[in-house]
Amino acid sequence: MSDVASINSLVEKHKALKQEIAKVIIGQDEVVNQILLSIYTGGHSLLIGVPGLAKTLMVHTIAQTLGLDFKRIQFTPDLMPSDILGSEILDQNRNFKFIKGPIFSNIVLADEINRTPPKTQAALLEAMQERSVTIAGTQYKLAEPYFVLATQNPIEQEGTYPLPEAQLDRFMFAIELQYPSIEEEIEVVKSTTSDHTASINSLFSAQEIVDVQHLIRRIPVPDNVVEYAVRLVNSTRPNLPTASDYVKQYIDWGAGPRASQNLILAAKAHAAVNGKFSPDIEDVKAVAWGILRHRIIKNYKAEAEGISEDDLIRRLL
Repeated sequence: MSDVASINSLVEKHKALKQEIAKVIIGQDEVVNQILLSIYTGGHSLLIGVPGLAKTLMVHTIAQTLGLDFKRIQFTPDLMPSDILGSEILDQNRNFKFIKGPIFSNIVLADEINRTPPKTQAALLEAMQERSVTIAGTQYKLAEPYFVLATQNPIEQEGTYPLPEAQLDRFMFAIELQYPSIEEEIEVVKSTTSDHTASINSLFSAQEIVDVQHLIRRIPVPDNVVEYAVRLVNSTRPNLPTASDYVKQYIDWGAGPRASQNLILAAKAHAAVNGKFSPDIEDVKAVAWGILRHRIIKNYKAEAEGISEDDLIRRLL
């Protein structure tokens, strides 16, 4: 199949996929869109939202529709790296045998990642970056495709271990989950308090997802779009001579080169699912919030004046 035909096929499958997910997940279109874009590009996502907004159900449903294995890890303060990576045990023949942990799956939901200490966070983040795990000197490859969706509760900060900036940077998207509208919540209540269970069809296979990831990377990007993405990321850095007064006033630290790479990859995927064979500046703008939100560190002045990361990005676009 040619790349043109593959993109046309992806457009149809993406629409069908969203309809399938909508059988279970009501509303949250933008959230589902961004999760799918990060899967199509091979990235990871950080989902920020209060409890009870169906984060786990959403990820489980998406895993079902994509035909992928799904594991959920509930992060707690006493969780050890071996609890997620796996450990060696002595079998009945007195030989060491490696028992794989829940990280060996296609989609891993890291629930409340900020509730576990840094060494356990680091074990997960190594697997995200290297796509492999090393136990007792032996390297174990993780199955492709591999996608981590970590959740953070933005309200409770007591007894938590916030992710350092360098580790936040490993997530392609930071996706904010909002409360549903009244109409959507009425639908949620009706569907979850009845005896009806929606049947979910699997529309992809693991290999098809890997093929989509390669297809996205083959999409050509015009030089002016790459330049726009790089200049946008560059404009978030307050220590540069070219930085605007607004950025110097409100931002402590700007986004790094990984933001530019992710902007282009996400713009390619956004163009592809909308039937375009090459991304334009509008595609970069469409994905900018999710890519830049967790990579901009605002200062105390922005905090005091109630200026959010989204406000800063809106000003820079």
